[in-house]
Formats: sequence, C-alpha cells, structure tokens
Amino acid sequence: MRNRNKYKLSAIALALTSSLTASGAAFAQEEQEANNDTVEVIEVSGIRSSLTKALAEKRAENNVVEIIQSDDIGKLPDQNLAEVLENVTGIQITRTAGIGTAVQIRGTDENRVEINGVSSVGSGAGRGGISFEDLPAALISSVEVTKAPQAKTIEGSVGGTINLRTLRPLELTQTVFAVRAKAQNSDLDVDNNYSPILSGTYGDNWSTDNGEMGVVFSLSYAEQNVSAFRPRADRDGLVSAGQNYDADGRAGEASDRIIGSAEDFDFLRIQFFNQDYDILDYETTNLSASFEWAPNDKLKLYVDALLNDQERTQESTEIQFSGVSDIDVVDITTNTSFETVNFGSIDTPNGVINIPSIQAVTSGVLLPDALLASGLNPNIRTRTNTGARLTDSSVIRIGGEWTEDDYVLSAEYAISQSDTVTPDFAVRLDFINPLSAQPVQGGSIDNGTPVEFDLRGGTLQFGIAQGLPTSPTTAMLLDPANYALSQAQQVRDIAENKETAFRTDFTYYLDGAIPFVTSVDAGYRYNETSTLNNDFSNSRVNLTSASSEFDRPRGTLFSNLLVPGSPNFNAADGRRLFVRDFLIVNPALSYSDPETVAAAINAAIVAASDDPANPGETLGAIEQDESAFFDISEETHALYAQANFESDVIRGSFGLRYISTELESIGLAENDGVFEQVRETSDYNFVLPRLNVVADIGDDIVVRGAIGRDINRPDFDDLSTSTRFTVNANAPVQAGNPRLVPEDIWSLDLAVEYYFAPSSVVSAGIFYKKRKDLFIPFTEDPPGNVVDGVLNIDITAPCEDGGIFNPVADRNINNPTPGEGICVPFESTFNGNGDTTQKGIELAFQYDLSEFEDDLGWASGFGVVANYTYQDADSGDDFRSFNSRGQAILEALGIAEEDAQDRVELSNLSKNAYNFTVFYEKFGVSARARYTWRSAYIANDAFQFGLPRVNEARGQLNASINYAVNEQFTLGIEGINITQSDAEQSCVNEGALLCFQGLTDRRILLGGSYRF
Repeated sequence: MRNRNKYKLSAIALALTSSLTASGAAFAQEEQEANNDTVEVIEVSGIRSSLTKALAEKRAENNVVEIIQSDDIGKLPDQNLAEVLENVTGIQITRTAGIGTAVQIRGTDENRVEINGVSSVGSGAGRGGISFEDLPAALISSVEVTKAPQAKTIEGSVGGTINLRTLRPLELTQTVFAVRAKAQNSDLDVDNNYSPILSGTYGDNWSTDNGEMGVVFSLSYAEQNVSAFRPRADRDGLVSAGQNYDADGRAGEASDRIIGSAEDFDFLRIQFFNQDYDILDYETTNLSASFEWAPNDKLKLYVDALLNDQERTQESTEIQFSGVSDIDVVDITTNTSFETVNFGSIDTPNGVINIPSIQAVTSGVLLPDALLASGLNPNIRTRTNTGARLTDSSVIRIGGEWTEDDYVLSAEYAISQSDTVTPDFAVRLDFINPLSAQPVQGGSIDNGTPVEFDLRGGTLQFGIAQGLPTSPTTAMLLDPANYALSQAQQVRDIAENKETAFRTDFTYYLDGAIPFVTSVDAGYRYNETSTLNNDFSNSRVNLTSASSEFDRPRGTLFSNLLVPGSPNFNAADGRRLFVRDFLIVNPALSYSDPETVAAAINAAIVAASDDPANPGETLGAIEQDESAFFDISEETHALYAQANFESDVIRGSFGLRYISTELESIGLAENDGVFEQVRETSDYNFVLPRLNVVADIGDDIVVRGAIGRDINRPDFDDLSTSTRFTVNANAPVQAGNPRLVPEDIWSLDLAVEYYFAPSSVVSAGIFYKKRKDLFIPFTEDPPGNVVDGVLNIDITAPCEDGGIFNPVADRNINNPTPGEGICVPFESTFNGNGDTTQKGIELAFQYDLSEFEDDLGWASGFGVVANYTYQDADSGDDFRSFNSRGQAILEALGIAEEDAQDRVELSNLSKNAYNFTVFYEKFGVSARARYTWRSAYIANDAFQFGLPRVNEARGQLNASINYAVNEQFTLGIEGINITQSDAEQSCVNEGALLCFQGLTDRRILLGGSYRF
C-alpha cells in the first residue's frame, strides 16, 4: 500500500528538530522513501516540541492555515480554548467577566468550529458552533485554523474554520496514561475559594489477530468562579443653558417654582447610575472517547464521541440610582466639576461631520427633592438576577476509510446536538429612605436618597452621599421594613439544536496521467440542521403605580428571602464611592428553589392587599411565550471536485464546491389576540470556486496565495417568523426575517514564510475580503406619505414600501380611513446595501536559541513567539440613527436631525492587535509569559445614544512556570490577567464619553500532572 503525494508529518517534524534547511522537494517524498531516509533525531519536548511540530505541519499544508500543538498530553498553552486561539496571528478574542468566550478571525465572529472535522452546534441560535466555555483545553491535542479554504472545506465561515483535534488511537507510539489536577482562585472572589480542575487521559493500541485496535479516553471536570464588577454611568441627557420649566400643574400639583439650569452653558447631566456585580460559577464535565480499528492494511474504522455537561450559574446584583434625570432633581443638583467631551465624527449620508465638543458633568451631589410629590428622587433600587445556562451537548461520528494503491474512499456519519435550558429569576426592590420625604399615594411610589458621584480620572464611582440630613444609616439600609417589592418575573427558555450529516470523500492518485496533477478529490455531503426555541415565563409582577399599587408589600413580609448584598464592590480598584450595605432577594435560593421564592412573594402581595381575595398582580404558572417560539430546519446538499497539483516548486489545489439549501421556518404570529402558525420556505444555490497555490522557493522560503468564495448563513433567530402585534400603530413589531439571503464573501490571501533557522520562521501576509449582503439589525419604517398635511400610511398588505402589516393596529391619525390594519415599523435584521471590504496585514516571528547551546549554555533555553495584525474595513451604505436624546444633543450642537446618523461598521474588529510571548525551557523548567493587546473595537452590547458602544483598547498579561520533578511528575503555577487590566466602554466613538467599566479579576492556578 502506498499513500501518494502526501506530506509525512512525522518525518518532517524530526527533520525540523535538527534542521530546517532541507530542500522543498524533500517535503514531498512518499512514505516509503521517507521511511528509508536516515534522519538525525534530537529529542525535544515541551514548548519547543509543540512549536516544532506545529511549524512543520503549517509548512507542509497546501493552503493558508495556522496550527497550535499541545506540548504534552492534554496541555495546550492556556486553560481556555478561546485564550489558546489568541496565540494565532489574525485572531482576537472577546471576554465575559475576564474569561475568553468568543473568537474573531480577521475581525469577524462569523466562523465555524469543528471537532475532528465534524460540525458542532452551539447552545443558542447562532451558527458559530460550540461555545469555547464548554470545552476545556485539556481534551484537545491540537488546533487547526483554516484561513483559506479548499473546495473540500465545508462552507459557512467569513474569517475561517477552527478544527479542534483530539488524540488518534492508531497514531500513538506508546501507551498514554496521564492525570492532571489544578486549583484556581480569583482574587475578587468574596469567599476566597479554590476551584478544582481535574482531567485525565488514557490511550493505547494493540496488534491482534483481527488487526490493529486502539482507544483514547479523556475525562475532564472543572469548577470555576469568576467575579466581575461593572459600574455604569449614563450621561446622555442634555441640560440647556437658561432652560426654565414651570412646575405648576405638574402631575396636578400647584407650585410657583421655576425649574431651570444652574449653569450658563449646555452640558450633559447624569441620567442613570448602575452598580453591577456579576458572580459566575462554572461546573463543566466532559468526556472524549475514540476507538479505531484497522482489520487490515486497507481498511480503517473509527467511532468518536465527545460529551459535554455545562452548568453556568450567574448570581448578579445591581444597585441602581434611578430618577436622577427628573428635571426637579437636575435643578437642585450640585455639580462641582465638568469635562470637555469630544464625540469625534459621524459618517452621515451627507458626508463626515465633526461633532462640536460639549461639557459633561464629572462630580457632584444629587439631592432628593422634597418639594414635588411627583418627583421624590433620586431613588435606589436593588435587583437580583439569577440567570443560568444549563447545556448538554455531544458530537458523535462513525466512519471508515478504504485505501488502495490508486485511491482512497471514506464515508462518515455524524450527529452534533446541544440542548440548553436558561432559567432566570429577577426580583427588583425599592429602598424607601425613612429620612427623606415619603411617597404619596397618587404622587410618587419612590422617594429620594442623596447620591455623591465622582467620574474623574477614568473611574465611574458613585454612592450614597454621607453627612446630610437625608443620608440613611447602615441599619436603615439593612432593615427589611425599608424595602418595597417593585418587580418580579421568572422565565425558563429552552433551545434545542441539532445537525445530522453524512459525507463521503474520494481521492484518486493519477500517477502521472496528467502533467502536474497528482490527484483529484471529489465528495458529497448532506446535512440537516434544525433549531427549536421555546421561551416560558409567568405573569410579571410590576408594582409601580402610585395609585393602584401604592400599598405594595414591604420586605418584612418576605424577610426570609432577603440577604445582604456583597460588600466588596471596591475590591477591584479600591474606589472611594460605592454602595456597601443593601438588601437583595437571595440569589442562591432564587436559583436552587424558585418555587419557594415565588410562593413567598405571592404570599406577601396577598398580605399587603386591601382585598386579599383580589390582590392584583401575582406570579402565576410558567407558560409559553408564543411570540418567541420558532422551529427552523435546513437541508443542504454539497458537491465538490478538487484537483491537487505539484511540480518541483509549485503545489496546491483548485476546485469548485456547489451547495443547494432549502429552509423551512415555522413560527407563531399573533392575530387579534390569537397566535396562528406561520410557515415560510426559502432556498438558494451557490457555486464556490477555490484556488490555493504554494511555491517552495529554494530551501527556506514558502510563498502562498489563495482566492476563494464562501457564504455566511444568517443566525436562526434572525429567520424566525414569530411576531406579536399590538393595537398601537406607532409601536414597532419585532420579528425575524425569513427572506434573508446568505452573506456572499470573496477572499484573497498572499503570504511569504522564511524558515531562517531551526524551529524558526518569520512571515508576512496580506488578505482582502469583499462582503455582500451583511446582516444588519434595523428598524424599517413605512413611508409617512403625507397628503394635504395628513398622514396617509399604507393600509394594505404586504407593505411593499417598508414596514410590516399589523392587522390589529388602530389606524388613528396615521391614516384618514378609520378602522384597523396598517403598516407599522418593523424591527428585524436585513441584508445591508453595498459592499463591505476588509483588508489586513499579518506578521509573525518565531525563534529560539536552542542551536546556540554550546555558546550560550543555560541562556539557550530562551525563545520568542510574536505576531502583529493590522486590519481595516470600508463599510457599505447603511446608517443608524441617533435616538431622541442623542438627536437633542446634536441639535444643540448645530447638527440637523437628518444628519444625526452614523454609517454601520463591523463590530469586534480591532485595527491593530499583537501577541508577544517569551518562553524558557531547560533543566526541567518550562516557563512562558504572553502579553496580548488589541485596539478599540465596536461592541455587540446594547446601544447608547442609539449607537453601539465601543470597547476601548486593552492588553492582558498571562504567565506560567512548570517544573519537572522527574520524568513523570510536573508541578506548576499559572497567572491569568496578572495586571488586572480593566475593560472600558465609551459611547459614540473611541475615547469619547466613558460609559461602562469592567473591573476584572486576577486568577491564579496551582497544580501538577503525573504521567504513568
């Protein structure tokens, strides 16, 4: 049996260990010839070994790929797979509470995640695949990132395909039996606990009378506690110089008070404060198993299974200062300092406009208003949110491969599925300050507490002002009698995702029949992908009416649910101002026993009611939310043909991939209070040409080029047909858009690699992407169509000129024809206009001093791995409008309402990013320190001013050191986010107005491994 024209990684890796000066032709030798060669072998292990093997595999590939190899069994360079991928040139990651959760390849999240070449499915409605939170790095032996696909590469990514590979049993050269144990601690954990991380791997193969057999089992169990502090300060309200409002008649009150501005210039006032503390607890169990059997030299069969059980609980508490924007509060606020805010520029349909600067308040005291019963503010609210994500997922594949001298035939069947439940119980309480004016029935349900704030120096700090007549004491803040129930709701969402796939691939070796063409590949793949989303909730308790719900229950009626909130909000940065003492509904109890919490809340509502038989709003049974339901299925047939070519210098492939997809989307739409099933179907076909060329120039230089086409399918929730209609003709209808077409992407790559020394390389590459039909969330309004000064909005379906037909909406003043049924605004995701282009430069450098051991001695253990990425994007012709507050600010600065727009830009794209790693490996010591930095980028979080927020530039330092006590036993320590780098967000543009802070933790891991 021969395996023709295949690069033999084992021989390459051995050769690279001793020298990387072999000729390019040596990399294309056949297996038999490679095995007959005599290669001088220098044994290496650890970091140098993993870098050597990864470099060898990268050099041998016929397209643009990046490889990360484990430096020992189950030991990739980081604990988290997202953070592992951060080592790769052109990849940046986003973090949740300091933990890497999402990966961007060349500035985009639209990528595929595979496990051993099998598609994975995620826990939500996205397309990216399994979450990197759900898989520990300990189960993965190597990671392959394909940036330039071949025809045989499965379609569906913009940036690239990430393939997570596990150990293959029949490739083992010796028995593998290793166990690893670590303990992790977060310095912001109020309990100062150490969480266990345990894993083990066993693998072996045997020669039997029935052929070669092998198995690999890997098991991982991990607990993790992550804390994050997120203070928020909204300053999107405008106070105009000389403004005057007559308080007389406000909410029926008689007053001769004039409410005005204390300053003689326009400025941005305080709108809202939020002290958010998130505690995330992860408990993850994973099992990976592989079995391979080769009955003879021609046939190999295999079964792989990866099972995941992820439980992520969130105990979040919030302290909100609300009502601070009431004009009566603004009038008596003491503002002590201001800053000049430069919002930068906006790219409008009429060109780029520079926004004039404006003043924004940075420090002062917000005083309670006791003069107007309608505005007893600012008020304090505490909120408990116990969101969780409980996910069971699996990836299973069964396949085989038959090899003859002239061809290889393979077939594989795979199932990937993910079932997720996300329970949540949110309860909000109002603090009623006994030292301030008390709420008045029919006036206000809140009352005021003085607030001191100081936003100078890049710190968003605020807390209860001390030393004033209305300043509550600690005892008052911890007294249940001073808290009133405001809101409560319990939800339980279910998502079931599944993909079933069958593929068969055929490779035929031409043996010189066609000049330069060494082999041809052809294959077929069928997959059926489905997603089911079902949301459930109970009737929401919303006790906010000062008339009908004034006598709402105080905390004394449900004191058994109340606990003090965490007092360490200053632990991250030692801030002076924060709320230390407050009560919340027990988040642990809300998660573990929501029925008890709901029953206690309902009992309190009944006890506080004047009519216990008719208490009003209570938490009822959990029922289906029909407007959130969708059931979507998709069938795809894919065919490909690919020719592989090779000469003395040139190698590569050219081929076509054809795909045909049919989609069915089923949802529920409300019609006159009744939900009816809505079914939409669509289909599309694409031909995807792909060309990859590699030139081995001399002994040390490799040049790569690629051009290809791919698609990006919309997320499933964007395809939902479920809608809810209201009688309000001005209220937008939110729905998916089953008419979305896939994004169309053309990509061009060019790279050069110079292997200038053993295990070393310097490389440079450029890429260019042209993207059409981006998915952009928008509100589509129907034309006003004013006739004789009267609105005449379209009242006939299907609203061809914009919007969506609402059959139950009262036309009111929007159309002179009385009745029901009119086109209303439609909030959904649409395909963007024009083309968006991305271009970038990638630079990489890898070098170690091992070849100078005789000259440098101990210092020869040092090495460096570094990369830098520059990328830019030219966006299409789509614009977002500022909200009403943002428009008011721009109008005050002389910018017309029609220009209060900004061009839609790609999110999560940093123009500049780099990684720099220094490692040392000698005398049993293996140490590594990596600093990662990325420039500012547009976030995917909720908008402010009507525009997306901007994540500011951030760097992070991780380091580890391990010591091999002997050949079997290794001890180590690892530090993550050693410098506690904060994550800040600004509004409108980079460096404009600081809106959010993310105060992250430092994590330390201690542990060891034993290899039997």
